[in-house]
This record gives sequence, C-alpha cells and structure tokens, in this order.
Amino acid sequence: MADTKAAAVMPTPTRKKLPPKTIVAYSILAAVLVLVPVLVQSATGWEFIVRIFVIVGIWVLLALGLNIVVGYAGLLDLGYIAFYAMGGYAGVIIGQAVSHWTGGATYFLMLIPAALAGALTGVALGFPVLRLRGDYLAIVTLGFGEIVRICLNNNLFGLSNGASGLPYGNQVMALPFGAQWLQDNIRFQTPLGFFQFGPNMYWYVIVVMLVLGAIFVIRRLDDSRLGRAWVAMRENEVAAEACGINIRTQKLWAFSLGALSGGIAGVTFAYVQQFISPESFTFMESVFVVCIIVIGGMGSIKGVIAGALLIKGVPDLIQGLAVAGVLKMPAEMQSLMSNYRFLVFGLLMVVMMAVRPQGIIPSSRRARELLPEDGRILAEEDMQEWDVENRANTEPDDV
Repeated sequence: MADTKAAAVMPTPTRKKLPPKTIVAYSILAAVLVLVPVLVQSATGWEFIVRIFVIVGIWVLLALGLNIVVGYAGLLDLGYIAFYAMGGYAGVIIGQAVSHWTGGATYFLMLIPAALAGALTGVALGFPVLRLRGDYLAIVTLGFGEIVRICLNNNLFGLSNGASGLPYGNQVMALPFGAQWLQDNIRFQTPLGFFQFGPNMYWYVIVVMLVLGAIFVIRRLDDSRLGRAWVAMRENEVAAEACGINIRTQKLWAFSLGALSGGIAGVTFAYVQQFISPESFTFMESVFVVCIIVIGGMGSIKGVIAGALLIKGVPDLIQGLAVAGVLKMPAEMQSLMSNYRFLVFGLLMVVMMAVRPQGIIPSSRRARELLPEDGRILAEEDMQEWDVENRANTEPDDV
C-alpha cells in the first residue's frame, strides 16, 4: 500500500526541452528546404534543378533503408535494388488496376502495397540467408537482385510488360491529388523572379516529407531495443546470441524494414518518372546505393544525405547544366563523362577507404570503431569518470 501511495505522488517525467542551438539549427534547415528550390527556380527558370532535388531525395530514402541493413545490422546487401523494383512495380500494377476508382489519390494509396511488397520481398530474401554472413551473404543478395531484374525483363506472369516497361502504350499514370490545382493557382513574385508551382515542386514537397518521416522512424529505431540488438549483432553475432538476442528475428526485422523504405522509394520514383522499366534496376544501381552509405558514413543519417548529394546530385547537376547550355561542352565530352563516372566513383572509394574509412560524416559509434586511438582515449576517460562516481557512492563498510 505504501509503495502504491508513493508511486501515486511521484511526479510524471517530462520531456526535455530542445536546447536553443538545436531549435535555431532546425529552423535554419526548414528555411533552407523551403526557400532554396523556390528561389532557384524563380531566379533561373530551370525546373530541372528542382527535379534533381527530387531524384536526390528518392535516393536518400533508398539509402536510408539500406543503411538499416548495412549500417545498423551489419548485413552486406548487394541486391537491395530488388526491393526498390518490387515496390515500384507493385505500386504501378495495382495502381493502374484501381486508378479509375481512386483517381488522384492513387499514388498515396499505393504507398501501402508498395511498402508491403518491399517488406515481403525482404522477408523472402531474409529466410534463406539467416545462417550466412560476410562474402557469402553479399553473393546471395547480389544473385537475388539479378533474379528479380531478369524476371521483370522477361515479363514473368505477364505483369511487367518486359523491357517495354509500364504503363502500357495507351495508358497514363494518374496525377497525384492536388497537383493540377496547385499548378494552376500557386503563382507569385519573388525578389529573384516569378515563381509557379509546377509538378516538380509538388514531388519535391512529397519526397521531403517522406525523407523526414523515414529519418524520424530510423532515429527511434536506433534508440530502441531493436536498434541496440542490431548493433550487438553487427559487432559479434555469437556474443549477441549468447546474451539472449534472437539473431534470426533481428535479421528478418532488418531486411523487412530496410526493404519497406526501398519499396516506398520505388513507387515514388515510378510516379515521378511516369514510367518504370527493368533498366532502372540494374546491379550498378545497387552499387551506387552502397557507395552512398560507405562514402557518407555507415550508420549515419547525415552521412547518407551527404553521400547522396555527392554520388547522385553532383553528376546529375553537371549533366543538367550541360544540357541547358550553361556548361559549354561538346556532346562527346558529355558522353565521356557519363561513361567514366564509374571510374571516378571507384577512385573515390579507394581514396576514402585509405584516408577516411569512417566516411564523410560518420556516426559517433562507427568513428570510434575505425579510429581506435580516439576510442581508447574516450574509453579511458569514461573509466576515470566511472571510478570517481563509484568512489563517491561506495560505503566505508563496502571498502
């Protein structure tokens, strides 16, 4: 009874308030996300810049999902593009079947089947590879990604339309709800020029919201019991299992949640492009996503964003400026740049592994792993603090 009364009068814990510096940083970030595309489009009139932001955002969403598998759980997946493809095709196939009932809400409703298709594909891949790790896991996932692409290219069950892609020649994909109204009514003058809300800006808003939602969920997962289990499994599966962690369950959770994000990115890509084909889901696309994570920083959300801007944003921006005539270069040089970008990415990977293996913006945990000297110093400082606290709390009789 006394314990019950004491619990009743205990004050409920309150959430800690964000420090002023964090609030200012978030405010500046929000202003940048809103103002930069508006000012860039109004000043230059180039809507392709906003479209590049959209594509980069889709790749950030894709890399955030793979970061769960590789960065947190430590499972090397070289066939992640299969989840991207399954989400895109599931959203388009089901969406075309129900578009005459759903109208402009087709895309938003298709987020659910696309996410489920990605998650179920992740579970289907996870079951056969539960006992694999390292190079063996990488080879199996690579093969799985190629199997999915080949099946789509060969029009398995007559659903994917083979290499011709979807939708079929006489069909169009429904515009999302409100896109046409915003394009017809949102127009205003900015200090840099006239701005009109176009379809690219609409998708920019959608993609930013999806990325922010994914970041929110992943941060909560990282701080949860599931996230701690992933970290323990990544460090040492045997030790984690000895501590009571169900390795099979944690791997399935990692594959399914990572694939879920890939499925959402896939259906978004399909509706942005208004077209989807197997050529968008080759092995090199999987390599690019892995490069984003490795170069940006495994297990780091900020690193994933930085890696996507570097790997996907910079080449697309250069190509767009060249096509628009801003960068004066002949067509041969443009083709040469496109062909040699793989060489540049390879050299960049070699340099990063030699100079900064933890990535551009690494997570604090990953930085300690790859910088043992700094980790040793921090460990000694933690031990000293622990000794001081325990001396102060130790009773004389205990000594």
